[in-house]
Amino acid sequence: MQDLVLTPSISSFPQPDVDTKGKVFTNLTPAELVEHALSRREAFLTATGALMADTGKFTGRSPQDRFIVLDDKTRDAVWWGDINIPFDEDKFDSLLAKVKNHLASKDLFVRYAKAGADPAYQLNLKVINTLAWHNLFCYNMFLRPSKQELKSFLSDFTIICAPEFEADPELDGTRNPNFAILNLTKRMILIGGTAYAGEMKKGIFSVLNFILPYEKNVLSMHCSANRGIDDDTAIFFGLSGTGKTTLSADPKRQLIGDDEHGWTETSVFNFEGGCYAKVIDLTREKEPEIYDAIKFGAIVENTRFKPGTREVDYANKSITENTRTAYPIHFIPNALNPSIAGIPKNIFFLTADAFGVIPPISKLDSNQAMYHFISGYTAKVAGTEMGVTEPKLTFSACFGAAFLPLHPTEYAKLFGEKMKKHQVNVWLINTGWTGGPYGIGSRMKLAHTRAMITAALEGNLEFAPFRKDPVFGFMVPELCPGVPYEVLNPRNTWEDPEEYDKKAQYLASAFISNFEKFKDFASADILKGAPIAG
Repeated sequence: MQDLVLTPSISSFPQPDVDTKGKVFTNLTPAELVEHALSRREAFLTATGALMADTGKFTGRSPQDRFIVLDDKTRDAVWWGDINIPFDEDKFDSLLAKVKNHLASKDLFVRYAKAGADPAYQLNLKVINTLAWHNLFCYNMFLRPSKQELKSFLSDFTIICAPEFEADPELDGTRNPNFAILNLTKRMILIGGTAYAGEMKKGIFSVLNFILPYEKNVLSMHCSANRGIDDDTAIFFGLSGTGKTTLSADPKRQLIGDDEHGWTETSVFNFEGGCYAKVIDLTREKEPEIYDAIKFGAIVENTRFKPGTREVDYANKSITENTRTAYPIHFIPNALNPSIAGIPKNIFFLTADAFGVIPPISKLDSNQAMYHFISGYTAKVAGTEMGVTEPKLTFSACFGAAFLPLHPTEYAKLFGEKMKKHQVNVWLINTGWTGGPYGIGSRMKLAHTRAMITAALEGNLEFAPFRKDPVFGFMVPELCPGVPYEVLNPRNTWEDPEEYDKKAQYLASAFISNFEKFKDFASADILKGAPIAG
């Protein structure tokens, strides 16, 4: 057999913003990138043809090492603090020069891509990688321009990702050797010291979370979305691990996207061209759409093989619980193309309640919807971020505070306007624990959650009897097709109802305490949506 020779693709694209004596591989196909990744020993091929790669030390995002350059554009616009940490302009320029110098002898993988399925709000991207599998990740996760579009392609934003380059914190102004820095003026994202591919994806999400609401009056959302046969759009807000990807992959509905969307005056559109799903304990029986999407061209991260085989052991947590797969959205058979649909009729807030007191499904009035959107309650799931080993209480404004450059009230204002204008049904779904808190109770059955969401989407709860939750105030259905009666009332699932009452009051108090920082902007109506702490 002739030896495989890997050479750069010939193209008319301009050279990247990095001069290198190495080879520059531009817009390679998935097959070519897989060949490079294997020949460079970056990854392994699995039994289904997917590429299996490790992200090294970092198996999740590192939020405290993510910065935004402080300059005239961002000084008065960005919500500065523990989430958006300021970075000096001069330090950025100096660090960028060091990274460019580091890359001057490297082989580079360059990709021209897009973010935003609606042409009116698209962001053209140039991605520069030192790893072939990272470039395949970007092929999967971002939108792929046609050959015709590439002839006149001009990039709006550049990502430079050099995971093998580490900063010197004392000299470079970073907190650690790893960093992810957004420069909204120079329209660049600079990443180093970490091979966790999600930093690139979430970096562009943060950029769109600045540009769209601030400049375009479009609500950017951390949510999944799908569309039914009657053209009814549903969106699912939630942090990582709450079920956005799983619950939006419904064989009876068309998938719009699994994580990031914009809501305009007339539509909902996907920011991405792929899906980035958790695969811990994945089975075909539970999640056939995701399971079957893990084939040639897909990537699995931080997984391991079953001994003596190339079959992925999805139950293996030896590296992290945050094992993931990245695949193009068209690997889901019923994906909508292009990924644009109408105004939503139903909105679902997904929460993984570690205390086991939130009902599995509740209907919210407009005041409660605003209150819970601003609160963004869930439990951080093990492995999603560095240092998180078990679920813990967290409030993340707008179900995505980690990615919001603007103050949460800016997104909440847009959400409130759109929700009221279009009279959308809003539901709170607990995909977390029942029968007790984490460690005692059990995780909500996926089949029950799917049945409740289907009932809401198909209008089967419209005439069901409802009860008012005495602590949280929202309306809870007492009957739902396919769900046992006792599951709908979490208090009934606890061995000690009085202990349930204590936990419910504790969580209600946590909601109220968290909302103190938003009270100055919240209207009297929004404050009516608060739970009742005894």
